[in-house]
Amino acid sequence: MAAGERLLGGAWWLLFGVPAVRRYFGGRFFDSIPHSRRMGLSVTGLGRRTFSARVDYRDELVGNPWRGTLHGGVVTTLIDQTSGAAAFFSRSPPELVATLDLRIDHLRAAEPGLPVHARAECYHLTRHVAFVRCTAYDRSEDDPVATGVSAFMRNGSVPLRLGFGRRR
Repeated sequence: MAAGERLLGGAWWLLFGVPAVRRYFGGRFFDSIPHSRRMGLSVTGLGRRTFSARVDYRDELVGNPWRGTLHGGVVTTLIDQTSGAAAFFSRSPPELVATLDLRIDHLRAAEPGLPVHARAECYHLTRHVAFVRCTAYDRSEDDPVATGVSAFMRNGSVPLRLGFGRRR
């Protein structure tokens, strides 16, 4: 490893030790994905191996107009992208990941008018795969809307000089 690479790796490690910096990059992570940006996903928390996000209730996200409940695809996207972010930020420097496997159990419809929150935890890392579990809920994490387990392929560290995609 060249001295410059060690310096950049050390810079990532120092940067991601600061909670405000981790939260900023968490927001940039969602902003760099057009689908999550359009849906309005926002970061609510970011730990060493955990990531929390939410999607606010909006009429254009409703899947059942008679009941006013969010579309199941909105909850699926929230779980997938929150889980991916937990895998992405589970290492310092962060690592690019791709969804290998995603299983979601939709347990009930989200309550109309309420935001849906998701909390994901990267509970195991192997050399090539990150394993994540996630819970989506509206009022209480003890009464989930859906749960998910997923596996992500680890694709290597993000070079510090590249950062994240631009907002459009």
